[in-house]
Amino acid sequence: MDGPMAQQTVSRCLQEVTTALNAPHILRKHIRFPQNRNERNLIKQKFYDKYGLPAVVGCIDCSHVAIVRPSEHEERYFNRKHFHSINTQVICDSDLLITNVDASYGGATHDAYIWRECEIRNHLEGLQDETVYLLGDSGYALREHMMTPVDNAVENSPEGRYNYLQKRVRCTIERTFGVLKGRWRCLLAARELHYCPETAGKIILACCVLHNMCIRAGIEGPELTEEEHQSERTRQVPFETAASSTQALQAGRRARNSLIQMLERNRR
Repeated sequence: MDGPMAQQTVSRCLQEVTTALNAPHILRKHIRFPQNRNERNLIKQKFYDKYGLPAVVGCIDCSHVAIVRPSEHEERYFNRKHFHSINTQVICDSDLLITNVDASYGGATHDAYIWRECEIRNHLEGLQDETVYLLGDSGYALREHMMTPVDNAVENSPEGRYNYLQKRVRCTIERTFGVLKGRWRCLLAARELHYCPETAGKIILACCVLHNMCIRAGIEGPELTEEEHQSERTRQVPFETAASSTQALQAGRRARNSLIQMLERNRR
């Protein structure tokens, strides 16, 4: 096509493509958390082969995608870094594939709250006779199925070595965000999606679908430069340490201690 494309045409095409990629059957096909033991075992094995950490089915974190000021419920989207955003929760596997995404919460919502409301949490809690971990930072509450760092661990102690490995594996989610935003730069926090929150959320989901298509097809995407990574870090909202109920926290500590002991035995 010769000459520039009219803005109305671009907007119509964007809406049509975004709507198509948000169709339920498309989302189910391309963004899918493992639903049975065999699927989980495949992901666990890949994490173990790469990093030596057993039973991991994913890494989880949230990332803020900037939007223009909404006309309604503006306070839900105004985050602690003083800009409006969608707080997007993503779970990924060791290949940087996105297995779950939630782009329905405003930037004022804490990461831990989004996870508490997530259907994947209920799914993992309902598993019987199977050891399964997600890896999260200290913004998430320690649970039997959510492994977080040990606070104030001494370097080169069993807990310190666990923290080092946990963080190394957890960097997978940071790399996933880097590739996702490097390929679809409208998601960078230094930019803004000029759409209402609902449409912005659909654009985020569409980008995640396309991201997975590219990963599965072996199409390499440009990761962010160090300068862009630094810009992202300064725009992201720092996590707040999650509160935790005593009984659930104790169960999480027992699970984490068992994992640390296993890792120590494997060192010998």
